[in-house]
Amino acid sequence: MAGIEFKSSAFNDHDLIPHRYTMDGENVSPPLTWSGVPSETAELALLCEDPDAPSGTFVHWLVTGISPDSGGTDSGQTPPDGVPHTNGFGEQGWGGPLPPVGDSPHRYFFRLYALPHPVALPDDATADDVHRAVDERQLASGTFVGLYQR
Repeated sequence: MAGIEFKSSAFNDHDLIPHRYTMDGENVSPPLTWSGVPSETAELALLCEDPDAPSGTFVHWLVTGISPDSGGTDSGQTPPDGVPHTNGFGEQGWGGPLPPVGDSPHRYFFRLYALPHPVALPDDATADDVHRAVDERQLASGTFVGLYQR
């Protein structure tokens, strides 16, 4: 399967997420860029999840319907044409890291999926719902990880 080059200019893969992008800071989404999206892509789907959360995998950001030609998004913005879904905090859009105080650093997986057809997800989709909907039909994907500890 092809890979999408997916990253943030705010931090490198497996580096600490800057305070600004967390619930302890300004709680704005980080800037993202991507390239290598297959030409047959109908839409992109973005997921940020924390598999280290005490209650199970926690969704911090889920956006579907993203324009495959967009190439990225600025800090604090919803990706172009994207439809934000409800995050694990019960709010629409980005909900920054907020792991329990004293936990080891949590891993925040940022995943971008290229899809051949629009994906239908409930507004309050879980990480498992997203994986079930996209894992077998994705054309390509890209992933990077940010870390955060309080």
